[in-house]
Amino acid sequence: MFFFDVDDICAFVLHYSNNLPFALASGCQNRAVEISRKTLFASETLQIGLVETRPRSDACGDVERQERNAVVLPLSGVFSKHDAPGRHIITTPSHAVFVAANAPYRISFPGGIGDRALALRFGEDLAPDQFHPHGGAAPLASNGLLPASAMVLRNLLGARLQWARADDFEIETIGLDLLDVSLQSMGKEALSPRQSAQARRARALERVKEAIAVAPSDKWSIAKLARIASLSPFHLCHVFRLMVGTSIYDYVLHERLAHSLDAVLDCGSDLTAIALDAGFSSHSHFTARFRGFFGCTPAALRRAATAAGVAELRKIVTAQTH
Repeated sequence: MFFFDVDDICAFVLHYSNNLPFALASGCQNRAVEISRKTLFASETLQIGLVETRPRSDACGDVERQERNAVVLPLSGVFSKHDAPGRHIITTPSHAVFVAANAPYRISFPGGIGDRALALRFGEDLAPDQFHPHGGAAPLASNGLLPASAMVLRNLLGARLQWARADDFEIETIGLDLLDVSLQSMGKEALSPRQSAQARRARALERVKEAIAVAPSDKWSIAKLARIASLSPFHLCHVFRLMVGTSIYDYVLHERLAHSLDAVLDCGSDLTAIALDAGFSSHSHFTARFRGFFGCTPAALRRAATAAGVAELRKIVTAQTH
């Protein structure tokens, strides 16, 4: 889907093909999905691409593989990555998702919404400790929940790369900082002594996360989400906090704010309309939650979409991850 290898253009049409350059910005259409991609930055260590998908259904696509590792950072929309039978993860603008080199996977689009994402592509030699850890540590998890500062930096970086010519050294540094915090957010996958129970819980939580991702602005309740998970309300709250690391309420708030970032940075959009569309009761409610999560108001973030603002956010992200 995203982050295709240098020679891939559309895995839905030509699986594992190697005859068209990654740098080609193009659309690829078939009955499953339309994909467009553009290379925003490339160096010896890192490639940053922008990928947009417009699916024609929510059906699961065919098996894909990538020759290089990739971390995908959605800016809007939602997709689901299936990396084993009966196992999938939901990815939204709240997340970073890891795609290991040469590992098979499939992609689907819940609700047929599609997505727009930054893709960071790199080799294992860039972060050898993450891929060949000493002491037999467990591998990276498939995805992670991004901190607020990293989400803002991701969106500002994407906007900066599209708006104007940026200093290559600065962009590469920011990109590597984002890669660092993304990999740290994934941590390691812990092995449970009760694998079957763990797998059932994981599938139940992914159903909940998928429902929230498709409609983050809905008026959710614990009872409604518990029915989706086929768990009791008490058990859902307990398992969700245990496995996701936050409460369901905070997760829904996280999703709403993450989905609003793209619109906030679009200076042509009215902030009150953004607030209501995101599921908040008023402009003031949205502003208060936004400031509490991101550390600044929506209006202040718009003003920070400059070189100085990106540089300052990079300092914050670096400080929080070391």
